[in-house]
Amino acid sequence: MTKRKWLFGVAVLALIGVAVFARGLWTADKGDAHAQGVRAQAARPVPVEIGKAERKQVPVRLDALGTVTPIASVALKARVDTNITGVHFADGAHVTKGEKLFTLDCRVTEALITVTEGNLARDRAQLAGAQRDVQRYTDLVAKSATPTVNLDNAKTQADVFTAAIKSDQGTLDNLKAQRSYCDVTAPITGVISAANVKVGNFVRQADTQPMATIIQMAPVYVSFTVPQKNLPALREAISAGTATVQVLIPGQTKRAQGQVSMIENTVDSTTGMATLRATMPNTDELLWPGTLVTAEMTLRSEEAVVVPSPAVQVSQTGSFVFVVVGDEAKVQPVKVERQVGDVSIITSGLKGGETVVTDGQLQLSNGSKVSPRPGNKPVAQKDKAEAS
Repeated sequence: MTKRKWLFGVAVLALIGVAVFARGLWTADKGDAHAQGVRAQAARPVPVEIGKAERKQVPVRLDALGTVTPIASVALKARVDTNITGVHFADGAHVTKGEKLFTLDCRVTEALITVTEGNLARDRAQLAGAQRDVQRYTDLVAKSATPTVNLDNAKTQADVFTAAIKSDQGTLDNLKAQRSYCDVTAPITGVISAANVKVGNFVRQADTQPMATIIQMAPVYVSFTVPQKNLPALREAISAGTATVQVLIPGQTKRAQGQVSMIENTVDSTTGMATLRATMPNTDELLWPGTLVTAEMTLRSEEAVVVPSPAVQVSQTGSFVFVVVGDEAKVQPVKVERQVGDVSIITSGLKGGETVVTDGQLQLSNGSKVSPRPGNKPVAQKDKAEAS
């Protein structure tokens, strides 16, 4: 029994040894195949897209969020207490300065005007009679044919009628002004809101809600803020007349052009931001009051090295690009100052003229072989901001 167990153990150990030897051979073959695959992959060029680093004039620009605000906004209110007899515009319509918008009931005012005109005519007639009396008594006093007191009384009566005429004229002018309030016209050109009152409504001078509101649409303001550190360069650009503004509405591709017209006279001490206002012609009414927009303000142009923004990669040590030298991609650290449109401004690391990788960087390492993809040319992308 002991001998049989011993033979069985020897057989088991032999089988284990054969299995270990076979596994070692298989692992060695697999490792060699993997190493060969890695070497083949390293030797195979990586297809990439390339672009060109260029030295050219680029704008120095500030970007900020802004709000479109109207230059003029007028709330229409009644200046007499009466009924509305006519509404002469459609809700949300464009109206021009002087256009009739509302008609109010002014029959009482018109009746008072008629009464005052009658009183004025009466007082003028009485003044004419009093002046004749003054002339007559003047002649009689000169001839000592009447007492002087009669002449004095005639002059007093003439003065009373003169004062009455002035009072009547003032009352008439006031009533005519009240009558003019019955025709409510547009004081500015713009877009009117929906009418808050309709025909038959009674309006009062004390009403807090306006009958309608008109907002001027062209030109308009765009207000935005910039850091106080940019104020010196901004003021210099405004003095030189080079400070221009482009406004972009989110979701729109068309841009509105304008000029910086004002810098607020104080800086917000809590945020360190200065408020600016740009005047936009807005003849096409692209900008609507109250809209949030992106304001891109160009201060000046200067020469710099630019690369397509997709070429710039970021690592723990900073920004870098892959520069193509021959058929190899070399890592080149760069310093990016800012981004303008779809290009990045490089302040150090490139001199201009280098070929850089714009797509396919994830498969690259320093010294990797590369090949441009078919149809790809090393042409620098254009700056959309300059093109617009």
